[in-house]
Amino acid sequence: MATELRFQATPSSGEVSALLESPANARCLYVLAHGAGAGMRHPFLEAMAARLADRGVATLRYQFPYMEKGARRPGPAAVAERTVRSAVAKATELSDLPVIAGGKSYGGRMTAYALAKQRVPEVLGLAFLGFPLHAPGRDGTERWSPMSSVGLPMLFLQGSRDRLANRDLLRPLLPALEPPANLHEIVDGDHSFKVPKRTGRSADEVLDELAATLAQWATDLVEKR
Repeated sequence: MATELRFQATPSSGEVSALLESPANARCLYVLAHGAGAGMRHPFLEAMAARLADRGVATLRYQFPYMEKGARRPGPAAVAERTVRSAVAKATELSDLPVIAGGKSYGGRMTAYALAKQRVPEVLGLAFLGFPLHAPGRDGTERWSPMSSVGLPMLFLQGSRDRLANRDLLRPLLPALEPPANLHEIVDGDHSFKVPKRTGRSADEVLDELAATLAQWATDLVEKR
């Protein structure tokens, strides 16, 4: 069961809500940011947190200030980036577990941008649940430029049909990162990792694959540090 918490996001934005889910056998703590249109209690994040807990990965989910206030659209990127760093600081205050960070779509991108601008020594790596390389139908790589400044191991979990990340654009970018990033594709998955019925795969099976892949990557990262 998740523990409800609060922490100060930024001096001007005030406090935001958070949920800590930490199993007894946790090997690391994943600071998990939500997507642009849904908060930390979205069913996808709830399901991921539960599955990760079963695999020894604790999670700290949290709200960005705009979501805490009930706004529909994200606020300034600088506020989101400051919130990411505050969330990581809260994670290290709550636990001495090794920390990884990232999130779903927008939350993952803001996490990467925050750490590209200001390295946080406690963070071992970043894991993205559908990195939004571009807007739907507007293929491009303009959002990618800060990524080369992160300098951490990264895992990209992407649907092969993701309209926010053309695979032909994303794939060539990953080997150029230092260290080179890992990519795991959900075959026929969209940006929300939904797959067509014709695949014969259930939503639970896809979630299990995502959680297992992330947990194994995180475990390997912790063991190599």
